Amino acid sequence: MAVLRFLVLLIVTLNLFPQTAVFPLSEVRTGQHGIGKTVFSGNKIEEFQVEILGVLENLGPRQSVILARLSGGPLEKTGVMQGMSGSPVYINGRLAGAVALAFNFAKEPIAGIRPIEEMLAINGPQTAKAPAEPRAARRDIPLSASLAGAHTPDATLVEIATPVSFSGFTSGTLERFAPELQKLGLEPRQGISSGGALPPKLGNPAQLRPGDMISVDLLSGDLTIGAEGTVTEVQGKRIYAFGHRFMSVGETELPFARAEVLALLPNLSASFKISSAREWMGTITQDRSTSIYGELGRKAETVPVALTVKDGHRAPIGYHMQLVNDRVLSPFILQMAVYSAIDATERTLGLASYSLRGAIEFQHGIQPLRLDNTYSGDFNVPLQASSGVSSPLAYLMAAGFDTLKVKNITLEIEASERKRTLQIDQATASPKQVHAGQPVELAVTLTGENGVETVKTLRYTVPVGAPAGTLNFTVSDATSSNLLDYQQLAATAPKSPTQLVSFLNSLRPNTSAYVRVWRTDPAFQVQGQDLPDPPPSVGLILNKAQAAQGIWFPRGSKIDELQIQTGNVVVTGSKTVSVDVKE
Repeated sequence: MAVLRFLVLLIVTLNLFPQTAVFPLSEVRTGQHGIGKTVFSGNKIEEFQVEILGVLENLGPRQSVILARLSGGPLEKTGVMQGMSGSPVYINGRLAGAVALAFNFAKEPIAGIRPIEEMLAINGPQTAKAPAEPRAARRDIPLSASLAGAHTPDATLVEIATPVSFSGFTSGTLERFAPELQKLGLEPRQGISSGGALPPKLGNPAQLRPGDMISVDLLSGDLTIGAEGTVTEVQGKRIYAFGHRFMSVGETELPFARAEVLALLPNLSASFKISSAREWMGTITQDRSTSIYGELGRKAETVPVALTVKDGHRAPIGYHMQLVNDRVLSPFILQMAVYSAIDATERTLGLASYSLRGAIEFQHGIQPLRLDNTYSGDFNVPLQASSGVSSPLAYLMAAGFDTLKVKNITLEIEASERKRTLQIDQATASPKQVHAGQPVELAVTLTGENGVETVKTLRYTVPVGAPAGTLNFTVSDATSSNLLDYQQLAATAPKSPTQLVSFLNSLRPNTSAYVRVWRTDPAFQVQGQDLPDPPPSVGLILNKAQAAQGIWFPRGSKIDELQIQTGNVVVTGSKTVSVDVKE
């Protein structure tokens, strides 16, 4: 009975994880013929013919490519299409590799086939801790026709560009962020995929086969971003696809869905498939130079995002999305989503003001990051507002704290066609000479639209025991004031997620002016906090310690800070006034 149970278990295991019949690169010969599999319409996997032209040895570092001529189906009209990346190629019934490269503006469907051995190697132990190589740093194989542009010779074999479809985004958003998207190795296309939320239930892993289309989604819901490619091999719950890098981010967690092809679009530059995601299938966990690797039935951990836009002319517009949880991608994609939501109000040019209120919540009971600021001006205000959301998220996710995981993001945007700004025009102090313990009257003149002036006054009492010398009052906006704190934090790295979130929550909003009271004494930092005018012995020790670390703040020693509230109006500019403290 024990032997019988062992045999049954062995049979079940072999059925779950069948061994791949590999046609090794060493057996590839010129003139051999094979077949490839891909989807040209719907979800029907069709065959095309493959004629081996030869092997290009060491085309990349320890990488070789099989050169082949493709034929059959629509390939005579379309050539090698974007979306075919990963299409499996079989010789004598064994898997030889995946369609992965092509020539720019080629008149014939000549393709480069990635050997299957190189694709399967990405799941080996040697790559488990390998650092992700920056895509733009590679020079052995050009990235794509779109990235190389006119400087790429027509005879250069390049990775087939991965079409990345954007649904729900405004055209202005794609135009604004296209250069950044291309730097990430993405070929943005609008209107070539149907958006909308997919059912949360994962599809049947048995239904995903080599040759099927998949969509790797960076954002899903009311706004979607999906990259389309083809599955090369399925081994139990493991899948290999694309035959080249997606973005070369290394270890990752990106949800992917089974997709259907709606149409093929022949194009003089590069033909491509128009497809649509249908059901979630699993998670891509590795993105390497020769392939992407994923697991079927594994649900990716994403971040729920809720955006609401109000403009006073119509009912509030709500967006609900699921964002990938990635240190590099998440802030950038969030910025695009916020920019698109603002762009949809048709107020991206000219006078505008945007008030943003919301929070980024974290797991493990860490306090949420508050989003509460206002942006106003004549130009690029939507970009400033979207950066005001993405920048703190990028700062948090890049800090390297494993326990700092985003739970959800909520944001409410209030748009206005008015420019609500005040310029710091003048600052005066009276009297010019004071003694310790005496008050100083400060008057700050703020200039608004049409030259209307507003004067704000406040009183500061010089501390008892203050040494004689010059006392400075710098009236500045939030950007200038926060920059000093950012410099300090950069020099003294935060010790915990709580300290980092607390620092970001303490940053000043744009709707006030800030009076920094300071002296010309050297400034020191201890655990992120100012230590003004320490005793000479302590100052000597701190001076040596900070000098050894390359840290020095010539800005002077901060004594106090006062706030001038202006309402929901953005303050800009900076002025400094001084008084003499007499003995």
